[in-house]
Amino acid sequence: MTSLPPRPLRIAAAAILALAIAALIAVVLYSIFTTATGASGSASRLDIPHLVRMTTIQAGLTTVLSLIVGIALAWSLNRLRFPGRDLVVGLFSSAIVTPGMIVAFGLLTIWGRNGWINQAAEALTGHTLGNPAFGLSGILFAHVILDGAFAARILLARLDAIPQSRLKTGQSLALTARQRFAIVDWPAMAGTIPGLAAIIFLLAFTSFPIVLLLGGGPANQTLEVAIYAAVRQDFDLQGAVMLALTQIGVCSIVILGASALAPVPTSLGASIAPSWRDPLAARALQTVVLILCTLGFVLPLLTALIGGFSAGIPPVIATASFWHATAASLVIGSVSALLTLALALILTLGRSATSNGAARTALGIPSYAYLAVPAVVLSLGFFLAVRNLGVAPAVAAPYVVILGNTMLSLPFAVATLGPPLDAIARSRGKLIRSLGLSGWRQFALVEYPLLGRDIGVALALAFCFSLGDLGVIALFGTQDFQTLPLLMFRALGAYRGNDAAAIAAILLVGTIVAFVALPKLFERLAYVAR
Repeated sequence: MTSLPPRPLRIAAAAILALAIAALIAVVLYSIFTTATGASGSASRLDIPHLVRMTTIQAGLTTVLSLIVGIALAWSLNRLRFPGRDLVVGLFSSAIVTPGMIVAFGLLTIWGRNGWINQAAEALTGHTLGNPAFGLSGILFAHVILDGAFAARILLARLDAIPQSRLKTGQSLALTARQRFAIVDWPAMAGTIPGLAAIIFLLAFTSFPIVLLLGGGPANQTLEVAIYAAVRQDFDLQGAVMLALTQIGVCSIVILGASALAPVPTSLGASIAPSWRDPLAARALQTVVLILCTLGFVLPLLTALIGGFSAGIPPVIATASFWHATAASLVIGSVSALLTLALALILTLGRSATSNGAARTALGIPSYAYLAVPAVVLSLGFFLAVRNLGVAPAVAAPYVVILGNTMLSLPFAVATLGPPLDAIARSRGKLIRSLGLSGWRQFALVEYPLLGRDIGVALALAFCFSLGDLGVIALFGTQDFQTLPLLMFRALGAYRGNDAAAIAAILLVGTIVAFVALPKLFERLAYVAR
């Protein structure tokens, strides 16, 4: 229960913003529904049951495999001490913002028809291994690399949060590694796993660039890719709308089920050094798990970097299209990040100012609209809306991409800023009330200095999501308006592998720099403000 003084302006601002987001989503859904009901002509030949089945299978398998990998990796990281442990933990933390298309590109470089593995196999045996990077196996591998690392980081935070008193009791009882996992570790993680599974399922169900690059054909096509193909390749708006409605329905069912689960913490801070190590045999297994997972995560990214720099970046950066795409990416990413931060602060400040459960829920739901209306569906709704208004898509494209990327990032920004603001309301509310601080002075003197790193994390997440996003730009990109991910995708489609490698390397470096630098910068600025 909040002990803050009444803040009606904060609550009102959050309510107005929540209504505006709800209205925006309503416009998108209305455009989709009206197109569905007003469509005429021959019926679409899309096999929607097959697409739903395929999407569900790959998302389900991704969820199970990612949780297994995440649990094993979190268990290993929680136990082992080694030089550079913080760097490895930070590396897995970056999985949430690593562009999926870079991972897919790295897998193609390693496992593709002309990849390193096939080249080595042909040199040694005279035969190749085919193309394991394409199809369901490649999709699962790429998803598990990202989602398994994401799950590990979340679960590691739960293991780090185990009270020292409980660990000391376990040590005094001389628990074995298996007994400690069953009695101490598993209860700490179990409450987070259902909600985490729902998030991973939604991320995999709505995955776009990975399936687009590694799908290998219609047999492995998912709803997101089918929507893109229906609009861009066949201009089958009726089919695209039916696919979008199907996707919204499935995602909404998952979200309704997940709403009853415990919330998933989103800590990206430093991991606590382990204080209780397991016996030698268990540590050997943990070391093997850590090495395999690290190689699985690092190799595709390292391959993209090596391929990009060895292919030659200068020829790519000498082209006007690269600089146009870079400028568009940086402007869109910066504006989207700032807009996301502003919206997230308004919503979370309003939610933290009230203890009414219904009001907090009403203020929070619109920020998670993206989970029910993913990027390609959102883009389709915007595409149909501007088309119905008689506005040329090329004119609306920059604004639509910024709005789409903001909606994509908003759930993560709210999840990042919400818990610390609630904690400030609980722990500092009486002090703020006794000092008689106004709302603005409360933010400037109390909340901002304590939120520095969290603000940097929210900005970094939003900027990196926008920088690496392909889903929103996919339907609105033109030759005159494209971002770096779209430029990379078109280079791959034109079989300009060297250009794609160079762009992938630049994207990856930019993402890592922003993800590392922004939280530290704002943490420092907040420290100075104290």
